[in-house]
Order: sequence, then structure tokens, then C-alpha cells
Amino acid sequence: MSTHQTGPGSPVHNVPDSRTSSPSGAAALPDAAALVVAGAPSTEVDVAPQPRRGRADMARTASSLLGALAVAARFSLRTARRLQRVIARRWRTSLQFRTVLTTLVIASIAVIGVGGYLAGQISSGLFKERLTQAQVESSRGASQVQESFSNASLSDQPRVSTYVKDELKLLEVGGSDDNRKYLMVKIPNQDSKLAVSSVDSGGLTTAIIPDELRQAVQGDRSGQFWQSIELPTGAAGTHPAVVIGSQVELLNTSYELYMIYDLNSAQLTLNYIQSVLWLAGAILLVLIGAITWYVTRMVVQPVSQAAAVSEKLAAGRLEERIPVVGEDEMARLATSFNKMATSLQDQINALATLSEMQQRFVSDVSHELRTPLTTVRMAAEVLFDARENFDPINKRSSELLFHQVERFELLLADLLEISRFDAGVADLDIESLDIFSVIHSVIDGAMPVADVNHSELSVVTRLRNHKCIVEIDARRIDRILRNLVLNALEHSEGRPVKIFISADDSAVAVAVRDYGVGMSPDALDHVFDRFWRGDPARARTTGGSGLGLSIAMEDARLHSGWLDAWGAPGEGACFRLTLPRRRGGGLTHSPVPLPPDGGTAAASHSLNTGPIMTNTGSFGVVGALGTNNPSGGAGHGGATNGPMTSGGPSGAES
Repeated sequence: MSTHQTGPGSPVHNVPDSRTSSPSGAAALPDAAALVVAGAPSTEVDVAPQPRRGRADMARTASSLLGALAVAARFSLRTARRLQRVIARRWRTSLQFRTVLTTLVIASIAVIGVGGYLAGQISSGLFKERLTQAQVESSRGASQVQESFSNASLSDQPRVSTYVKDELKLLEVGGSDDNRKYLMVKIPNQDSKLAVSSVDSGGLTTAIIPDELRQAVQGDRSGQFWQSIELPTGAAGTHPAVVIGSQVELLNTSYELYMIYDLNSAQLTLNYIQSVLWLAGAILLVLIGAITWYVTRMVVQPVSQAAAVSEKLAAGRLEERIPVVGEDEMARLATSFNKMATSLQDQINALATLSEMQQRFVSDVSHELRTPLTTVRMAAEVLFDARENFDPINKRSSELLFHQVERFELLLADLLEISRFDAGVADLDIESLDIFSVIHSVIDGAMPVADVNHSELSVVTRLRNHKCIVEIDARRIDRILRNLVLNALEHSEGRPVKIFISADDSAVAVAVRDYGVGMSPDALDHVFDRFWRGDPARARTTGGSGLGLSIAMEDARLHSGWLDAWGAPGEGACFRLTLPRRRGGGLTHSPVPLPPDGGTAAASHSLNTGPIMTNTGSFGVVGALGTNNPSGGAGHGGATNGPMTSGGPSGAES
């Protein structure tokens, strides 16, 4: 008997199908492995209407259930977000975690790909083997049945029926297993008194035979056709199966003969192989992850140790070293790192020793110079007081001697103060004081210099009653502000100098703004360096040693404060001192911006006539000694004429 296949697109086959996976996503026998649970017939049941109270209880129960589901969903969402943040943080901060996770992802893709391919190949091979075996057995069985039918000589219908059943029963035991069933159905539109309508085994009916397969069998007398089906197994569901059909003839009547092969044993074998494959893949992934973790740990741990030791070295613990283990590349790296750390330690110690010697030298020389300097100063004062009795040359010499000795004494005082800072013995004499009293004292002392430079000093504030109590060392803050104001007057080029004051609950800020020559970006980088001067060739009218701003910075640090600088060529400069209002308080911001007026030279005349608006509020103008200047004029930044404004947070008052 020859084997045939229907036309293109027909689900009837005589070759194995290429599909290798079941709808559930797992590889299975093509077509024949499709499992469908047969739906049980529905039965209509009359339900009596429930009372209203029962419906209300059901509604409450449903509402409670929905609420519980919503809570569970929110909890799951929060947990997922927290886990995502943890993974993202570990991904950013751990090289080992990134390496292990990346390796596992790549290995998982490879295992899934290879496992899926192997499962498909095994599924296809099992199906092809079972189908070939079924086709051979079906062809042999159909030939035997047809040969027996051709030799049959029967004259009545009961004997025909008994004969057919006896012959077809041999098909159930003629295969390689006991999972073969049969079904023989008379082809329609045939009239024969001796014909048998249908004969089956196991209660099979034509309902399990696809119509396409029946049409193919009915249309070809010598062909053999197959198709995958789902074989019902009762309440348990269905099994994958393949049905092979052909025509046989008995007493001039043609019949459709179908042999059904249950492939459930092959499906169970395939499922077992798949489970073994996926279990082996999971074990392989765990092994790959463990190996990757161990290998990366061997590489990352020395790097982590080097990073930890580097942080300790940066913190000043110069004796820290990396343990050297073995003779490999990491050991050589640790050895080189330790040599570098030792070299750095030696150089730092040498520099520290040199610095200590320099500081001790400056301190010792400064102290040793005080006694002879006092004697020289006394002699200079005697000569200076008697200068009127000298001739013009000696008179001028006595004046120069007096002023230079005075300047030398100031320089010596600065050096002594610097040596105290370097030795760490500088301390604060804290007292609660009105910051305006300190500013008043500074302005009183700076007025002669302002008159000489033809510069106008003024105070700009938004504090009520011009009063703000701060816990400070009055001597040091006076020294800071006096230095800033005198520097501003020295570089103001005859333009006004403004002192901005503002405060809030936690901080007070004083900014000294001039509109003179300004500073370049390079000057801003060195303005607080010791002995640095912006223009060494520039003539000075107030003396100075080049240590004033360095001492001011150290005084600000003793108060846990800030000292900031701003400058622009042609627009002037601004120095801002920010202090905590209470001792031990921290700073997070400054109440005065830098610069307070936006950094425009055009604002140099606006602050003398009325309040101006900045991003900190409305600043009122206070005269040089604390009086208000309500004279007319337009303020910078869209301000209008008027008297000094007051306001700001209540914490700015005292």
C-alpha cells in the first residue's frame, strides 16, 4: 500500500510535522503533543433568589477582598521598587556584582537557547521515530486485514459483523505496544446488505477523526494518510496521539480503516528528558555563578584592599599597607603600591618636619625680635618726638624710621598670630555681642582712610532696629572686618564701599563690596595665600604684610564660619564673612548672596539713595555711623526711592 500526502496547507500528513513546542511553552511532540482538556458538559441548575441581607454580606465580603488585594498589590509594588533600588545601587558600586550578574545573564541566554534547541531536536526525533514505526505497523496491519477480507466468503450480515470484529481485534495486539486502537467505518453512499456500519475498539467514534483526514482517505483507495489528534481518555483529559487511515474492501463494500496510536508514553519520556535538561541547566548556572564570583573575588579583593588603604592614606594614616600574598600580578601590584606609599610617607614626613622647623623658626625669631624691636621703637619714638629740632634731612629720616618700625611691628604681630594658628594653640574668647557694634567700631577706625581715598562708606541691611546678637570673639571678628574694609578702601579708586549685613535664625553674614579695579580669576585662586599681593608694584597707603587675608581666613575657621571672595576686572570685588549665630552651630547657607548686588558696576551709585531689591529681600541704606540716608535717587534693579526698609525673618532680630 502506498503512502500519500494531501495538497499544500492541508493538516493531513504523511511526514513528521516540524513543530516542537506545546502551547504551554515547553517542547513537546509536534501536533500529537497538543493537550486539550475536554470541557465537561454544563448542567443548568435553578438557583433561588438570595435575600437582600445575604447580598449585602456578599458585597461587604467582596469589598474586603478587593481592599486586601489592593494592599497586597501596593506592598508588592513597594517591595519591587525597593529591590530595584538595591540592585541598581549594587550595580553602580560593585564591580564583582556587575561581573557575576552579567555572566549569569549571558549564561542563562546560552543555556535557554541550547536547552530549547536540544529539547526540540529530541522531541522531533522521538516523534519521527514513533511515527515511522506507526506507519510501518499500520501499513502491515492494513495489508493483513485486506488480505483476510479478500479471502472471506460470507453470506449473512451477522457472520460478517462477527468476522470483522475477530479480524480487527488482531490489530490491537499486532503492534510494538498495547496503545494501538482501531476504527473501521463504511464509506457513505454504498448499498450493501452485508455491509457493517462501523467497528471500533475502546468506544472510539468518528468524532475524533478530523474531517480533512476522512476526506483524504475516502478519496484515495490505495493511499495511507496520518494526522495528529488529541485522544480523549475520559475524565483525565486527553493524550497526544496520531491516527493513520487507509481504505479496505470487504464483499465489494469500501471501508475507512483508522489505526490510532497513543503517544502518551513518548510524551512522558520527553517530559522527563526536558526536566533533566532544565535541572542540569539550572545546576550549570549556579556553578557558573559560583565560579564567576570566586574568580572575580580573587581579582577584585586586592583592588578593594588597595582602595581601602588609599582612603586610609588620604585620611593621614600613612603607616597603612596592603598585605602581599603570593608572587602573581596582584602581589606585584601590592608590592609596588606599598613602595609608593612608603615613598609618599617619607616625603610627607620630610615636608612636615621642614614645615615644623619653619614654623618653629618663624615663632622663635618673632619672639626673639620683640625685645630688640621694643628698644628700637622706643628710640624711634624719641627721635620722632624731637624731629622738629633736626635739620630737614634728619627730620625726614626720623619720620621714615618711626613709620617703618611701626610697620615692622605690625608684621611681627601677624607672624606671631600665624605661628599660633600653625601650632594649633589659637582659641576663641566667645561672648554674645551685637554685630553692629563691631561694624560701628570698624567704620570709626576706617573713616580717616576713606577720607584720604575720597570713598564713601555705607551700610546696607534689612534687619530691624539695626541689631543682631551673635556669639563671637569680638577681637578676631573686628580684625577680619577691619582688614576687609581697609582692603576695599585701598582698591576702591575713590568709588563707594558698601557693607551688606543680613541674618536669619542660624547665620549672620557681612559682605564688603567695592567697585574698584576688581580681581581676575587667577587672583581669586590666591587671594587667601600667605604673603600674596594682587599687584606688588601697586602703592599701598595702609601698609600691610600680605598676611591679613590669611589670618582672616583662619579666624573665620575658628568660628566654624566661611570667608568667600568674588571679583571681576573693572567691576570691583566683594568679600563675604558668614558666621553661625550660636557657638557650635553649622552653616548650610549664607543670608547674603555673593555679590549682593548682582555683580554689576552700575550699582555703585544706587545704594546711596534708597533701598534696592536683591534675591535676599529689600536692603535699607544705613549711613556710615548707623544713620539712615533717605535722599532721592533710583535704586538698582528696579528699586524706588524711599526710606530704609525693614523686614526679614524674625530670627534676624534680637
